[in-house]
This record gives sequence, structure tokens and C-alpha cells, in this order.
Amino acid sequence: MENSQYDLLEVLNYIEPAELDYQEWVNVGMALQHEGYGVEAWDAFSRRDPGRYHVGECRRKWESFHGSSHAPVTGGTIVQIARNQGWTPPYDPGYALDWGDCIQAETSVIDSNWVEEKEIEAPKDNWDPVRDLIRYLETLFDSTENVGYVTTSFEKDGRYMPTKGNWDRTAGQLIEQLSRCDGDIGSVLGDYNPEVGAWIRFNPLDGNGCKNDNVTDFRYALVESDSMEIEKQNALIRELELPVACLVHSGKKSLHAIVHIDAANYAEYRQRVDYLYETCKKNGLALDQQNRNPSRLSRMPGVMRNGQKQFLVDTNIGKENWAEWKEWMDSINDDLPDPESLEEVWDHLPELAPPLIDGVLRQGHKMLIAGPSKAGKSFALIELCIAIAEGRKWLSWQCTQGKVMYVNLELDRPSCLNRFKDVYQAMGLRPEHLSNIDIWNLRGKSRPMDKLAPMLIRRAAKKNYIAIIIDPIYKVITGDENSADQMANFCNQFDKVCTDLEVAVIYCHHHSKGSQGGKKSMDRASGSGVFARDPDAMLDMIELELSEDVLKQEENKAVCAACRQYLDAHFKWEDDLSQDDLCSSYQMLNYCENKLDKWQWAALQRILGPVRVKAKAITAWRIEGTLREFPKFPPVNLWFDYPIHRADQVGILNDIQPDIEKPSWQKNFKKKRTPEELKKDRMDSLEMNYESILSFSEDGKVTVKDLSEAMGKSEDTVRRYIKEHEGFWVDGGQVGRR
Repeated sequence: MENSQYDLLEVLNYIEPAELDYQEWVNVGMALQHEGYGVEAWDAFSRRDPGRYHVGECRRKWESFHGSSHAPVTGGTIVQIARNQGWTPPYDPGYALDWGDCIQAETSVIDSNWVEEKEIEAPKDNWDPVRDLIRYLETLFDSTENVGYVTTSFEKDGRYMPTKGNWDRTAGQLIEQLSRCDGDIGSVLGDYNPEVGAWIRFNPLDGNGCKNDNVTDFRYALVESDSMEIEKQNALIRELELPVACLVHSGKKSLHAIVHIDAANYAEYRQRVDYLYETCKKNGLALDQQNRNPSRLSRMPGVMRNGQKQFLVDTNIGKENWAEWKEWMDSINDDLPDPESLEEVWDHLPELAPPLIDGVLRQGHKMLIAGPSKAGKSFALIELCIAIAEGRKWLSWQCTQGKVMYVNLELDRPSCLNRFKDVYQAMGLRPEHLSNIDIWNLRGKSRPMDKLAPMLIRRAAKKNYIAIIIDPIYKVITGDENSADQMANFCNQFDKVCTDLEVAVIYCHHHSKGSQGGKKSMDRASGSGVFARDPDAMLDMIELELSEDVLKQEENKAVCAACRQYLDAHFKWEDDLSQDDLCSSYQMLNYCENKLDKWQWAALQRILGPVRVKAKAITAWRIEGTLREFPKFPPVNLWFDYPIHRADQVGILNDIQPDIEKPSWQKNFKKKRTPEELKKDRMDSLEMNYESILSFSEDGKVTVKDLSEAMGKSEDTVRRYIKEHEGFWVDGGQVGRR
């Protein structure tokens, strides 16, 4: 038995056999046989409809099943029938669409209850049956195509059934012979039983048979309904603008609409017929489901049937072809909301979404953080995750507390998880709400955003997130980053996530290469301007160039803080120093040297080494905002003190002008640096980052990878710096001092 996601016998319990038409009942049997079940399963299912059940019928029909060379009826058919009758599976992961599959959109365009019936006037005494048939053939076939038709029948169980008929002549040959038959169709096609009528196949055949395999062009499909008044059928067919090539009165209680399908092959034919039938069903036109096959027989115009005429009602009505009709259906079935009157909502306006980040971003909206490399954008997003989870401030803004998902596309899992812990500790926060943070590690497994979005939505559904953070987006960009159209489609995926999950989506992107001078903050992000104009809030980070005086001041503050912390751990000292002394590293060190014993002083010196290095490695940044929902905020100045950002509370950075905003004469007025000075910069950077990482390392280890990430250099470059320094060693990926 073929493996199936569902137990088909269990699924059958949710299907009422009495609600199935004949073809659906047969499909259930064929699906059970295909999946390896016995006829007993189908027979037991059929017994539940005593009004139509006949002993032995299932077995006789079962033995006639031979499968299909094109597309067998599988267990999925049973699942779909159960769904149509209201069954909902306990869990539905969906299925992957093939290239040829189409997504079924809403196709209801008319209310059949309000469609007025359209009468059909039968031809009177001047009816020309031969002319009807010739017109039918001329409309549907090329002159060289073989036509299948049936004029003979046999009786079975009180009903007259058509034989296989004929298929040996072309449309051109039939038209020529009919034109010379003096009104006697039987002399050309063979005599038919006027109590039964005659049939014709609406798709051309290969001249070797009349099965689906013999169809040479999948041009038309049959639309027929036996369950409603014929005038209503006529009205609905026309209201739906079906691309009907020929409309034939069956001589009884239905119309046969021969509808353009224009399929390239049998697979496409099935897809289009399914769409056609589903559209008719949703618009109140209940169809006979047995008429889907391309080799199906339809009623032949120009003959009599039990005293009634089978005649051609009309030709070429509705849209001209399938493509035109499908385009029309799509255009009137968009999912856009209708315009609304401002007057009607003026006194009861909808409530605005509450803020997620006060003064910056509302819940359910989108935010982009843009900046150059080494700005610590990923650290900033981790800080934001923690702030939301704990309900704390992020940089300068209070965050609403709630659950957040962090989609990690860049770091390996251990690095990502350890980074969260490092940031928590550096922020000085107790991890009291770790359950509010979920991390989806996708390094090496990411997909383009149009593929990732539905996977993300499925995993995030019912988790009650208030924010989803994606870091970074270059890993999931689909299309050309510089194409406005393609990037607009890419950004629409964020809208889908926001809408389906009712969450805020926050992501980061890098600045474009080259000089940013003269650009507005919102135009610095790499690629199309869509990136900056699509989100509801954009925060742009730009580096501030620190002078030697500022760096010395930061080193002074760091040394003072380290001295105070060490003194606090050993004895009471506050009364010995003034407020001015506490702000002077010279005074603090002088006091410590005199107050501490030599072992304590040596220990403090070992502590101060990494502190000084870390202070020299600090960088400064300015954030500017472009907001859609809130007033523009003044620029926010930050220190990036690895691994966290902290706001400049003193205002020392206020007067520093970003390098990109300086006049060109200022930017170019720099002393050319010597090779020795450049080497010293490299070595200082290596030492500072090594000491900084070591101070945060729980196991006392520093790796080449750690240095690469901290310095923004490749691992090969870091190894070259280490070799050039000569004061470090490398063993595998681990780095140490000599």
C-alpha cells in the first residue's frame, strides 16, 4: 500500500456517499484500488447509501478499473472529497506546488439568486438541421481534423447508451458530404434512433480511436447541468462570460456549452477544467462532474430526440478564448478592499495599533535598521529582542513587553546562543523572561524570502509573537537588489508576514559601497530606494569619528570605574576621595597605589590592561530616523562598547560631525599616514580586540573566528595580522599571547 499521510478508511467516515454524484463515487473506488485497499472497503462505504446501493455492483465496477496512463486517481482524491464535505484534518502541512500548478483564487463573481432567467426560443418550421451541424463543425474543427460521432445506441437497464461510434472522417469531408445530402443527415452519418438522438465529440481525434489518448488537441471542455432550469443555465453561462464556442440544446433538460480550454497538453487541460468547474460551482452553476474528459460525447445539433430538437443555440459567446476569460476572472476577483466613505467612519475611527517601540514603531508594522559594517547591527537587534522580552528600554526608547522570534541567518547556532547570553550580561539584566525569546537558526538552510515567508508563518502561527526580527536580509533577498519592481515584490513578503501573524517585522540591511557623502540617511541603504521607503520606520546608523581627546576621556572614565569596582570589593574608601578625584584616573590610580598592598596593586594592574584596550576600541554612532507614524526624533548618539550599544547620556558626541557630512576639503585634509603608522594601527586593533574578547570569554579562550567577527576582517587577514605581530600564537583556530 502506498504510504499516505492519512488513514483513508478513517477519512471515509467523514464522507457521506449519498452526497456524491456517480463520478465521485467511482473516483472513491479507483482511489482505494490505487492505494492498495480491497473492494470490501469500497463496498462497505457504499452500503451507507441504501437508496443507491446494489449488491455486487462495486465488485463488477472494481474489475473494470485499469488506471490511467496520464494521471491515476489517488488517495488525495478521497481527502479532497472529505474536505469538500467539511472535514478538517487534525494537522495539514500543505503540499509543494509543482511548476504547472495554479493557486486557486476566489472565483465567485455573481449571485445566482439574482440572475434573471434567459429564455431560449426553439427553432420553428424554418429550422435547417444540416446547417446547424455544419456550423457546429466549422466552429470547432479545422477541415483536416478527424471528428468522432455516434448515431447508434443500445439499451441497458432501461436506458439507451451510445456506442463508440465513428472517427474515420475529417471535418472537411463531413461538411462537404452534408452540403450535398439534401437535408438527410442520416445518409452521411448513419441513421439514428429519433427517440434517443445522436452524439458528437467536441475535440479532434487522431483517427485511431475515441479515448483520451486519441485526442490530438485539448481545445474544449463540456459544461452541462441537469439540476436547474434550462433558462437559468443559459443566463448563468452568459453572465459568467464563459468562452463558449458552441451552445447546444440537448433536446431535453440541459444545455451543452462547448467551452474554450486551449490547453497545451492533458495535464494543463485537467488543471483548467478543474478551475472552470470550480468557478461554475461557486457561482451557482451546478455541473455534471462526469463530463470532464476531453474525449467526452456531447449532444449533436441537427437531430431529433424523443420529439424535441437538438439544436445549435448560439456560437462564439462570452470571452473570445481561455486567456481572455481567465484574465477577466482574475481582474474582478482581486483581494483588494472596497473604497470606504470617510464620512461613515469619521465618528468611530479605528484604534491605532499600540506602540512596540515608543515614538518609533507600532505593533504590526515594519522597521529597517541600516548601517555600514562594524556598526554592530546584529548586536543592536539582539539588544532589541532582549528589551522586548523583558519590557525594558532599547537604546533610548521604551519597548512593549511580549514574545519575539529572532530569525538568525548568519551565525552558527552556538555563536548565536552565546551571543545572546553575552549581551544579556553586558546589559546588566536578569534573564527573567527567556521564554519570551524564540530563536530560529537557519544558517546554511535559509530560503529566498518568497519561499521562507510561508514557512515562517506556519511556524509562528499561534505563538502570540508581537515581533519577528530577521537578521540579515541579504541572505534571503530574491531578485536584483537594484530593481525597484523586484525589491517591491521582495518587501511585500514582509507585509504578508505582518498581516498573517499580526506582528511587527524588523530587519537590517547594509549601506551601499563607496562614499555616502551628500546622501540623506534614508538613501544610504544598499540597492533600490524601495528598501528605505517601504518600512514604516527606518533607523540609519552612521559612524562618528572620535578624536584623541575623546578616546582619552573614555579611557579615563573606564579606568576610574575599574578602580572604584576593585576598591568596593576590598574595603570602605568613599570618605577618602572627592567627587573630582573620582573623575580623574590619575588621582584614582595614585590613591590605589598608596592604599593597596603590592599584591592587590598588581592584581588591579592586570585588570586595567584589558580595560584600557577595550576603551580604545570603542566606537561612536549616530542614529537618524525616518518615520511614518511618529514625529521625527532628534538624532540619537551611541557608544558601541562591544558587545552592546549604550546611549551617550552626557552629550559628549553631540558636536561631533559625521565624516560623510563634512565638506570635501575637511575630509581630504588629512595627513598621509606612513607604513609604520598603518602597521601600528593594525597591531593596536589586534591587541584591543583580543583583550576585549578575552575579558568576556568564560573559558578564557579567544579564536580566530572571534577576532574576525570583532575586527570585521576575514580569518585569513586576521591570521596575517597575528603573524605580523609576533606576540601571538595560533593553534588550529585558538589564539593566545606568547
